[in-house]
Parts: sequence; C-alpha cells; structure tokens
Amino acid sequence: MAHTGTTTDVLIVGAGPVGLSAAAELRRQRVGCRIVDRLPARLPYAKAVGIQPRTLELWDRMGLARAVLEAAVPMRGQLTYVNGTEAARLDLELPPEVPYGFAALPQYETERLLEEYVAGFGTAVERGTELVSFTQDADGVTAALRAASGAAEELRVRYLVGCDGAHSVVRKTLGLSFEGGAFPETYMLGDVVAESDWELPPGYALRCEHRAADGSPDDVLVCVPLPGAGRYRMSMKVPPDPAGPAGADRRRADRAAPPDGIVHGLDGGHGPGLPDLQDVVDRLAPRAARLSALRWSSVFRISHRIVDRYGEGRVFVAGDAAHIHPPTGAQGMNTGVQDAANLGWKLGLVVRGEAGPALLGSYDAERRPVGEEVVGRTVRHSTQGFENDPDDRRSLLLREAQLLVGYRDGPLSGVPYGPPGAPQPGDRAPDCAGLTTPVAAYPLRLLDVLRGRPGHVVLLYGSDASELGRAADAARAAAGPLPLAVLVVLSRDGAGAGDAPPASLGVPAYRDAAGEFARLYLPDGPTGLVVRPDGQLAARFPLDGTAAALSGCLGALSVPLRDPVVP
Repeated sequence: MAHTGTTTDVLIVGAGPVGLSAAAELRRQRVGCRIVDRLPARLPYAKAVGIQPRTLELWDRMGLARAVLEAAVPMRGQLTYVNGTEAARLDLELPPEVPYGFAALPQYETERLLEEYVAGFGTAVERGTELVSFTQDADGVTAALRAASGAAEELRVRYLVGCDGAHSVVRKTLGLSFEGGAFPETYMLGDVVAESDWELPPGYALRCEHRAADGSPDDVLVCVPLPGAGRYRMSMKVPPDPAGPAGADRRRADRAAPPDGIVHGLDGGHGPGLPDLQDVVDRLAPRAARLSALRWSSVFRISHRIVDRYGEGRVFVAGDAAHIHPPTGAQGMNTGVQDAANLGWKLGLVVRGEAGPALLGSYDAERRPVGEEVVGRTVRHSTQGFENDPDDRRSLLLREAQLLVGYRDGPLSGVPYGPPGAPQPGDRAPDCAGLTTPVAAYPLRLLDVLRGRPGHVVLLYGSDASELGRAADAARAAAGPLPLAVLVVLSRDGAGAGDAPPASLGVPAYRDAAGEFARLYLPDGPTGLVVRPDGQLAARFPLDGTAAALSGCLGALSVPLRDPVVP
C-alpha cells in the first residue's frame, strides 16, 4: 500500500451535489482538499431536481449562481388534479425582496456546474476511488483508499467529511445510529418528453391523484418540468403487480433489501420502460399525452432517518449520509448543500488557525435540529399533504424555500438586540436592493456587496459619518487574525443625503438610497451587524458598543483577540 503522508487538509468522500458544495466552500476558504467518488463517472439521472432560493443565495456568495441560473428553468408553482378535475393551484410567490425564486435543474447538471467551479481552484474529482476504511487520532485521520485499478493508497489528512449517501461508509465506520423507518410504496421515476395539449402555465409542476371513496390517495403522478421542450421528471407509484420491467424491478427490490437494511434511493435494475410510464399517464393525467425520448428510468424506495450526531472527532457527515427523507418539496439536496456550507467555513477557520477546534462542535448543534425538522416535515407533507400544514401560506413557502432556517438557539448566536421583528443573531441575513456607491451608475443588492467575500462581514449602519468611521476603526482593531471585512451602510438621510456616501470613511461604503436596508433590518438607531460566511447573522449591536460586541462574537469562534478598543 502506498503511503503518501499528509497531502491535504480535508478528504471529502462522495462527489454528489453535497460533496461538491463542500469542496467548493473549502476551496473558497483557501483550504486544500481531495474529493473521491467510487463511481467512474457522473450518473445521468435527474434525481434531485429542485433548487431552493436559499441554495441559490449560498451559491451566489461563491460566485456560482449565474451559471446555475443560465442552465435552470423556473419553478413557479404546482397544479393538482384529483380524479381528473383541477383541485388546487399552488403559486410559489415569495416576497419581492427575496432575490431568487424556485428553480429546477437535473442533478447531473448541478454536479457538472459544481465540478467545473471546483476545477477552477485546481481540484478535480477522483473518480473510481473508494474509501475502504479510516481511523482517527488526536492529530488527524488515516484513510485507506482503493482506485478502480485496484491500487491502494493510505492517506493522512486533518479532517474527513462523508458525503457518501444513504449507505455511507463514513457513517457506519463512525458507528452513528441512523434511526427511522421506510415507506411501503415503491415508485417509478422517468426523465421523458411529454407531447401533449396539457396547456400548463410555464414553470408549473403537475400532481395528479386518484382518491378512493374514503378520500385517501391510492394512485399518484407527479411531473416536474426540466430544461428542454416538454421534458419532465415524472414519478409515480408502481402498481401492485405490474408487468414488464417495472414489475421485475419491483419484485427484485422487494426480495433483496440492501445489506445495511436501509431501503432508500434508486434501484440498480433496468427500470420501467415507456409503456410502464405511459400506462400511468393515460390513467391519471388530465388530458392525453404521448411520452417519448426516455432518457433514464428507475425504481425508487423512500426511507426517513437521521443520525444521532453529525460527526465525531475529526470526521463529519453531511447530506444523505446524515439524513434521508421523502423528496416532497425538494428539501434533501438543498439541506445537504446547507450542511456543506455550514461545515465548510468553520473548517476553513480551524485549518487556517484562525479559530479553535471547538468551533467544529457547532456544526452538529446548528445543523442536526434543522435535519430533524426537515425529516419530520417532509414525512408529514408526504402523508398528509401541504394543505394540512399548520403554517400560513406565506410561512409555508418561506420554509419550503429554506429562508426560515436559523440558529438563534445555537452556540454562536449573540445576544438579541433591536425592536420586535428585527433579524437577530442566528437568522438569515435578508438581502436588500437600492445600495449606491459614488462610482456605480446603478444600485446594488446586498448580495452583490457580499459576493466573493469568504469570511465574516461587519455591516455598520448609521447617519453620522464620523461615528461610522470610529466604529469601523474599532471593528478592524477587534478583528485580530480573523479575515473580517468591514463595510458601512449610510442611511438614506445621513451625511447630506446625497446619492453616494462620503469617500473619507476608510472602508467600503454604500448608501441605503432606497431605504430597503432600514426597512428589512429595522435598525434601532446606529446599528452594527456581523454576517457569517454562510449568510446567517452572527451578531447585532448598538454602534457605540462595536468593540465589545465583536470581542464577544469572535470569542465564540475561539479566536485569540487583541485588547478591545473603545470607539
């Protein structure tokens, strides 16, 4: 066995959207990593197709959103038919200040774009390379890898991240529990073209149910639009005793459970053919449609499980390795991407020596409650439907968009400050429009200002330029070794109320010309905020307490601080 010694900081196992997002964030944080995947090539399957607005915001921070937007199609809503009659229409309408809507993109395209992004940092996916085993000690992790050729390699790394799916080797080796259950139904999936006169509004999914006399659904068809004329990812229940390839796959799946007993994901058989899918469309679709151009198909089983902890020591799990659940609402891949973003910036600080290893304990503290909520909600929605959700429609959509994910009770969230309804530490930092500068001839969004900044960002809001300048000096002095960007947002009526902020502040400055920042952040007088690398708020404080607030905020990261400087 070849022994290479410590050749990189982090080993990522699994090159799906979650593993690739972890690699993207680590490389953005200037951390070396290798990413391996046992498969020889990307699978051509449109498995996870929904991309939530929050995921697009995270990818925007990386500079990746534009490529995704150019490849994806919008998801504007869903039409539901029951026994052939239109029964409901769900419009995916979000508040106007939310910068991105819902989108659909086949998983193989998402992986391609992420892989290209990571390649821009000089990191390539090592295909056909399998993690065989690993051990860890106080100083690092020793991993045994096997290439497709059979060649073995022993790799020494500082940290290991398992993004290797529902049957994760990393999770099993750590001995994490994976409690939950499985749904009895088996589903067929197919990526096809529907030649029809459905006359669906662009960007709408179609859900067709047949309900029995007692009102319970006993047959279902879901069609999600994909890029390409008339192309859909279709899912449907496998009939109780189907003929043809679908029946063979169903019977084989029922006979042979995986060795770990976790029945989840695509079956490895031939999958249903066009006639199998066509039979269901003929039976349930509101109008006739002829299916053609089958790109791929499979049989799919669903489980719902979550680990008892998201890691141990120097080894962590993310995505399906940590939580699996029904695909209702396209929550799975997006939750995994957020796992990767949360863990990635923390590993960055620790690997660079700018934070203590204790920071990594906040990954489980913040993300496992999110995973538990998502598993419970998707199981509830898949069995009871969205119409029985206790949230009002606005809250339901914001939650499905993953814009309500927060960590107020987490170990890194500072003391609340400000009026009721104001964004607080742990909340998502809202985007806003209408920020102006002396040079740009057009207003910017806050996302434009944050894009490309890998570290924490301090936003100082007020109307007095001298006060803002003193607070900026205090923030920079308190930052110590942490790569902290300090920005000023001058109120609409501050310092002469011109269109542009003064150029004498010594830090980048923007004017809240449209008043959007004030409307969304509800500053109670001169106010400071700290935005984390994953777009969540870390702190909120009065401007005259900048030094003390930042000392506390950065202290939570175990960062050695200089003596506080009082403005």
